[in-house]
Amino acid sequence: MEKLRMQTHNIVDENIKRIAELFPNCLTERLDENGKPEMAIDFDQLRQELSKDIVEGPEERYQFTWPDKRNAIRHANAPTTDTLRPCREESVDFDNTQNLYIEGDNLEVLKLLRENYLGKVKMIYIDPPYNTGNDFVYNDDFAQTAGDYVHNSGQEDEEGNRLVANTESNGRFHTDWLNMIYPRLKVAKDLLSEDGVIFISIDDNEQENLKKVCDEVFGARNFIAELIWQRAFSPKNDARFISNSHDYIMMFVKNIDKFVIGRLDRTEEANARYSNPDNDPRGVWMSSDISVKTYNAECDYPITTPSGKIVEPPAGRCWSLSKNSFLERLQDNRIWFGPNGDGTPRIKRFLTELKFEGMAPTSILLFKEVGHSQEGAQEVVSLFGDKGVFDGPKPVRLLERLLTLANLYDDSIVLDFFSGSATTAHAVMKRNAEKGTGLKFILVQLPEQVSEKKKDQGFSTICEIGKERIRRAGKKIVEEQKAKQTDLFSGEKKPLDIGFRVLKLDSSNMQDVYYSPEQFNENLLFEDNIKHDRTDEDLLFQAMIELGIELSAKIEKREIAGKTVWSVADNYLMACFDKDVNETAITEIARQHPYYFVLRDSSLATDNVADNFEQIWEEYSKETIRRII
Repeated sequence: MEKLRMQTHNIVDENIKRIAELFPNCLTERLDENGKPEMAIDFDQLRQELSKDIVEGPEERYQFTWPDKRNAIRHANAPTTDTLRPCREESVDFDNTQNLYIEGDNLEVLKLLRENYLGKVKMIYIDPPYNTGNDFVYNDDFAQTAGDYVHNSGQEDEEGNRLVANTESNGRFHTDWLNMIYPRLKVAKDLLSEDGVIFISIDDNEQENLKKVCDEVFGARNFIAELIWQRAFSPKNDARFISNSHDYIMMFVKNIDKFVIGRLDRTEEANARYSNPDNDPRGVWMSSDISVKTYNAECDYPITTPSGKIVEPPAGRCWSLSKNSFLERLQDNRIWFGPNGDGTPRIKRFLTELKFEGMAPTSILLFKEVGHSQEGAQEVVSLFGDKGVFDGPKPVRLLERLLTLANLYDDSIVLDFFSGSATTAHAVMKRNAEKGTGLKFILVQLPEQVSEKKKDQGFSTICEIGKERIRRAGKKIVEEQKAKQTDLFSGEKKPLDIGFRVLKLDSSNMQDVYYSPEQFNENLLFEDNIKHDRTDEDLLFQAMIELGIELSAKIEKREIAGKTVWSVADNYLMACFDKDVNETAITEIARQHPYYFVLRDSSLATDNVADNFEQIWEEYSKETIRRII
């Protein structure tokens, strides 16, 4: 029976396998740092295979780089032994909710989510820290000292003479920010579904660099738009030069051939442009020009209006319709010559025949449509009372617009790994209540300490603010819908989920001896390989991570033959971590036919039970995959 790895996959190993499938002759072996053979790629041979396209040496080519970029890539690919520990006491409806709130450094959390949510996330929204020149809370252990940066970035000559006067204003802060954002986006891409989309809020300081990073990570062809959000509704008169009234939201998709944009609901203002001056039985319409610049001789002909007037195409242009096509539409009363019948011909477009439902979105997000910064702040105040518990929260209406553009399915997963005040969760719950959908959210936030002022208000970390906002927003949404006499929990609508399962990033549940037994003496090998402060449910979640089971899956705690047995997702996974597990318990569990079964290495009661273990499974459920920890 195989042991669980209790760590994430090594992405480098997976990339090596992909290259080996394309170029098997480039696969070789080498000795690792412990002197053991491992698979590797012969890069000289790979270069030869790609010699037509390889650019090497000092030859000039387009590239986007910065100091420590290679380390940032390695950091994204490196596996982690960290785990996520459940926290029932801080959760809401832990046993039934499909939503997750995860505390911890988002890079490590994203690596863990990659095990369970690979290609499953329909939409990602993040509002990362803007680069104002301050130190970053996210420290990924490869930041250079200022002195190292000056030398490596070419700001010193070989003798150490500085070539650039001001280090900080010439890129040091860009490097720190890029090293922070790059590996996170690289891992996040793997989570997106093929028709998934990511939105990233940013300001002027790193807008240009973010676009280049996203071009590299997601591919330039998958760029959709750089949305401009009007975040301020009035100018700041104390601005030094220009009162900055906008932020950007970068929009990229996983695969532009698979993504379909969500369209906006039609407004009364838009519909008011349609009328029916000729009482056409097909309803209201508006007209559009039928001349075009691209010249085609077949479309260059005179048209006689009902009044007898002869109309030629405008100079240098022709009609967009051939003569036969024009006559067909004329016969069908689809050509409009104006109220007097002597105007330039135009084609009628009926509201009932629009090709797409809804209106095409625009790149300008006006505050009157999606809210502004003060609206976001007011929404938080309305939940917490007269308290400024969070600085700069995004308005719910802005996230609602992005949810619309993402063109979500009824059960789509929405991820926000810089969740801050949890506006994303608020917007998801509100949409579910109004549309009857079952969108699920995953929020990730570093438990960053808040200011002393906010501590006086009862919060010590941003996570505490975010979780409390979700609790209060959920209750408010239920109250609002009940006031409208809307039943949220029955009928055709999906039940409204205002709960969330709290998980917290921590080091592995396993002792070091579990990962490298060869480094320990024989006496230590017989000690318990699980840390003493870890619970059975902690072990269960680390097993769920490795086995690719969604962390919101339903969990049941049962008693079988006097032993505690965990059932996940209706027996997809069953696990028992008790001691002295006998043949009766193993047999009863096997009769349930789980897809996976996991138990502790030290769980079996006797050597005789261990000897019969495989035979029991072969008899009652030989298809079950068995793993030990």
